[in-house]
Amino acid sequence: MKKIVLVATVKPFASEAVEGIRKIAEEAGYELRLLEKYPDQAALIEAVKDVNALIVRSDKVTKEVIDAANNLEIIVRAGAGYDNIDINYAKEKGIVVMNTPGQNANAVAELVLGMMVYMARNQFNGKPGTEIKGKTMGLLAFGNVARNVARIAKGFEMDVYAYDAFIPREKIIASGVKAVDFPQELFEKCQYVSLHIPLTEETRASINYDLLKRMPKNATLINTARKEIINEDDLIRIMEEREDFKYISDIKPDKEDVFKEKFEGRYFFTPKKMGAQTKEANINAGLAAIRQIVKYFEEGDTTFQVNK
Repeated sequence: MKKIVLVATVKPFASEAVEGIRKIAEEAGYELRLLEKYPDQAALIEAVKDVNALIVRSDKVTKEVIDAANNLEIIVRAGAGYDNIDINYAKEKGIVVMNTPGQNANAVAELVLGMMVYMARNQFNGKPGTEIKGKTMGLLAFGNVARNVARIAKGFEMDVYAYDAFIPREKIIASGVKAVDFPQELFEKCQYVSLHIPLTEETRASINYDLLKRMPKNATLINTARKEIINEDDLIRIMEEREDFKYISDIKPDKEDVFKEKFEGRYFFTPKKMGAQTKEANINAGLAAIRQIVKYFEEGDTTFQVNK
């Protein structure tokens, strides 16, 4: 029986990505279906009923979606983070969940440095700003995105530090980055700290007052990970106490109105999550997703499975 692959994206892939996904799917003998800019979760639930594979971006793959998909064998998140998918329930139902690590990494990294320059120059308001050359950059976690941030930051001649609980310090040092032993040390040393940790129960609201108060004068916190890793009340508290503290993110916080009211010129949020919003990242992640699906069906390859 022909495999059916559904690409379900409220935020559609670039047209080049869709064409590439279709070509790879059809060459493998699969049927490709598109569900783009769909109006609500009910539309997704209806669309998955007879599909064998599902490609999503930030779309929510909940228990209800999984229960509706009687033939579903594999879900691929075109991107790195996968907290939008109920991976544990998928595992219970025997469904493989994968991500496409590294495909969006350069896009996110370029956004990090772009936002940093924007804030360092006072949002281009005509007043004198500062340069980032010679400043200290801290990376909390050292995965694909963080390694690309380090590469670009070193090009700006920044002094780059990193902490990762799961990567040996020798590997961090081998990348030309200074390793620290504790998150607290990273925040103490670095004027800029960029967050690259995943959202887990352990990391939820883990960026708290104790960490933020350690940052040196004229500190800037950058978040292109998930908004839930920030303790917003603690972030607001530190910004109330320190007029030198700035926050930039591609994710609007829940308490955006507080930032607008109290911290004009000291924060920046993109209107929508923008880290992976480049044509190149679209294409890279989309093609990786369909290739992983083909390899899974044809060879049983589970290299990028996240719910083993």
